[in-house]
Amino acid sequence: MKIDLQQIKELLGIVSSTDVTEFTIEFGDQRITVKKDRPALAQTIEVPAQSRPQAQAASAAVAEPVKAQAPEPAAKPEAHGHSDDNGASANTVAITSPMVGTFYGQPSPTAPSFVKINDRISVGQTVCIIEAMKLMNDLPSEVAGKIVKICVESGTTVEYGQTLFLVDPKG
Repeated sequence: MKIDLQQIKELLGIVSSTDVTEFTIEFGDQRITVKKDRPALAQTIEVPAQSRPQAQAASAAVAEPVKAQAPEPAAKPEAHGHSDDNGASANTVAITSPMVGTFYGQPSPTAPSFVKINDRISVGQTVCIIEAMKLMNDLPSEVAGKIVKICVESGTTVEYGQTLFLVDPKG
């Protein structure tokens, strides 16, 4: 079976509209791998040594849209002036969601929470799990400090860039 340019375009459209980050499909001696890094999209097309003109044309056509896409800024902690529900004022840093998915504050329903208010966290420490497309993604903190506020309830859907935690980096 030969893969034509229209099939490749349809495949790219499907993958780009989902949270799938890597997809490989093989037809005989042809293999297409689509890899999507957050937030940019990159594709690799591998063809056998006796490459066909059709495959070369498809490779050139697929590479062009990738160059035209501007990458979105990565989700980074943002500084905020904040007054929490307890009345404490502090300059805080937001830990935001890097993807759309379901927020879980603990590794399992019966396990204790990864973090609680007033917990001290370190860079790289897992603060929650975001489930996307049945994949559990640990979210490590990019900031050290004290958890001032947990902005999301476990089991709720979160959006890309939504604030999940407020952290006092001086705490």
